[in-house]
Amino acid sequence: MALLDQIIGAFTGSGGHSSPLGGALSNMLGGSRQGQAEAGVQNSGLGVGLGGLLSMFQQAGLGDIVQSWIGTGSNQPVSPDQLRSVFGQDQVETMASQSGMASHDFLSQLSQRLPSAVDTATPNGKLPDEGTVSV
Repeated sequence: MALLDQIIGAFTGSGGHSSPLGGALSNMLGGSRQGQAEAGVQNSGLGVGLGGLLSMFQQAGLGDIVQSWIGTGSNQPVSPDQLRSVFGQDQVETMASQSGMASHDFLSQLSQRLPSAVDTATPNGKLPDEGTVSV
């Protein structure tokens, strides 16, 4: 089982992809930022990898929040509304639909689990090398 699957499974109580939220987290964090750029995908919220997620939070003015998850200190909380501002309504609807959840339920659960998932994926307080976190 890949590292990311183990991380997601720890937070969703499953093996990772079998949970709707686990699948969404896996899609979101498992991608390559470079691959997305080559494909012309910008700010999709899916497959952006940790670096892309950091960039999206910074663009939304919430870089300090995601940096707290990556760093070695305590994790700052993120609200469902803040996540909506990071991903945009259209992408939230897409991710929620793919998970089989209502958008407000999806965002609520994601706001509770994303900080810990990112924190666990960055145990040394920095982003792993590209390709290190795999699905």
